[in-house]
Amino acid sequence: MLSAFNEHFSTIPDARQQSKVEHKLHDILLTLVVSVICGADGWEAIEEVAHHKVILLKKYGSFENGIPVHDTIARVTSAIAPDKLQQCFISWMKAAHIATKGEVIAIDGKTVRGSYDKKSKKNAIHMVSAFAANNGVVLGQIKIAEKSNEITAIPQLLDLLDIKDSIVTIDAIGRQRAIATKIKEKEADYVIAVKGNQGHLHQSIKDFFEIFHEKEFSKVSHQYHEEIDSGHGRVESRKYWISETLSIKDLTLKWSGLISIGMAESERHINGKTRKEVRDFICSIKANAKIFAQAVRKHWSIENQLHWVLDISFNEDLSRVRRGNVAENMSVLRHLVLNLLREETSFKKGLKAKRFKAALDTDYADKVLQLVFLNTRNIALLEPLNLVAQVKNICIIRGSSK
Repeated sequence: MLSAFNEHFSTIPDARQQSKVEHKLHDILLTLVVSVICGADGWEAIEEVAHHKVILLKKYGSFENGIPVHDTIARVTSAIAPDKLQQCFISWMKAAHIATKGEVIAIDGKTVRGSYDKKSKKNAIHMVSAFAANNGVVLGQIKIAEKSNEITAIPQLLDLLDIKDSIVTIDAIGRQRAIATKIKEKEADYVIAVKGNQGHLHQSIKDFFEIFHEKEFSKVSHQYHEEIDSGHGRVESRKYWISETLSIKDLTLKWSGLISIGMAESERHINGKTRKEVRDFICSIKANAKIFAQAVRKHWSIENQLHWVLDISFNEDLSRVRRGNVAENMSVLRHLVLNLLREETSFKKGLKAKRFKAALDTDYADKVLQLVFLNTRNIALLEPLNLVAQVKNICIIRGSSK
């Protein structure tokens, strides 16, 4: 088992002078994973958890010189090259994935607010993550470079992932022809949101749907799907139209693979108040209203199941671990642990409760950790620290969908 673990981490260089190394990089990474599983969010807490889980740690590592002190853990974590750790993360997923056509993946950015350091004037880092909505697991992530934005980071992340046979939905910020071309080059499709600040493109699609909507689409080929949800004093209807009848033919020349345009209309009634929202999309998928609706509807999974969870269950925005590459590397490790906890289903509680149980019950912590070694639930988790993931899926990059 350990040979497979080492195989995945063999590409991570250890910048320390080897003659002075007391704790193997493998052992420090294992310490981090186990401690984060058990709810530790700071360096002293990580060391404390490690002392209480020393038997578990020695089951999978050597720890010849005992548990490293928190300063050592922090220093080594800070020195790890983030791109190497991210590549290992993605390699775990590729080893673990099941090629399922039509899965939903979201790609979206999140600012790690706790990484902002006023004293050193260090800006908070912004991570762009790929998230498999159906399974609730992270597929990969990349930090947005200083003085850059998601437009440049998204293609870099797509280059790292195998997204063949997937549908990528993308927010207005990612509405770039180069990104659409990249998605098609990787044999995937897209559903890209467009907004009012995008000039001719948005106005053309808006005019198309307004004209034919007034005529109840009687003279245009299209597909329609409607959903209604209610509960707790709320009633929400969602209507979706998608058509391959492009009256704006010039778009197909400018956008790689564009064959349809879509409109999503949501109307929410809460306590006597009504809120209506209309969103437009360009798509490389055929006019299938249910598939279009699923892609649009599932977009917000990355907000609700990843970003919100990282803040609430992992206290990410409150974390003050900042030195060197720490914030970026810890973000990757939180994603790793989130995937493991999501895959462990014997304990039917939320992630925060699972972390608490792991802290109290070493057998349960071991059970979670074993998911990276064992083939479970028909997911090919054949390598240590493999992440439950399905790469050949629908990708959603943050959009104006709900």
